[in-house]
Amino acid sequence: MAPPNQLCLVLVIFLSIFSLSSLPTSAIILKANVSLPVPSSQLVENLCNGKAVENRRFCLKALSTPKIIAAMDTTQLGTLIMKLGAANAKATLNVYNEIIKKPGSPQALKALNCCVEAYKYAILSFEMVSSELVEDPQTANYDVAVIGPEIGNCEKELINAKVQAPRLLAGNRFMKYYVSMGYEITSTLELENPNEY
Repeated sequence: MAPPNQLCLVLVIFLSIFSLSSLPTSAIILKANVSLPVPSSQLVENLCNGKAVENRRFCLKALSTPKIIAAMDTTQLGTLIMKLGAANAKATLNVYNEIIKKPGSPQALKALNCCVEAYKYAILSFEMVSSELVEDPQTANYDVAVIGPEIGNCEKELINAKVQAPRLLAGNRFMKYYVSMGYEITSTLELENPNEY
């Protein structure tokens, strides 16, 4: 067993690294109820290996909760993905709302307001898609896909206004990942049910 001094040193180093690291991903992912990694189901594996998924590693991590692993079919998995997307959008919207309260240039305020609207739209779209998955996967697919350009416009506005906010950029990146996962799952549903609509 290591002497107490070495254990204390290791603990101090670990806590220092942990507390000093500014990982915006953890704040946003945790708000989306992502827990410790659990072995993924074949359904999750297939989704995360899909062509539309932008970040396989993120997909596997985000979809590693026991509730998601237990999803019995594509529709159930799709509903859970939409809930995660909406939760992530809400968490990111909260960050935008915090930053808007701080003084800044008119250009920055305009960009931030553009992003607030984009995230409000994303939340509504993810929530709407959850109800469309069974009835009309094709419409659900479209409704998920159009979130991406809204987030893209938000990013352009931030860049043009020279807003330097790593948490916002991380939120936008994660939103794109959720959109790609949503697009993949709705595309899969379209293929599974080609004659139903």
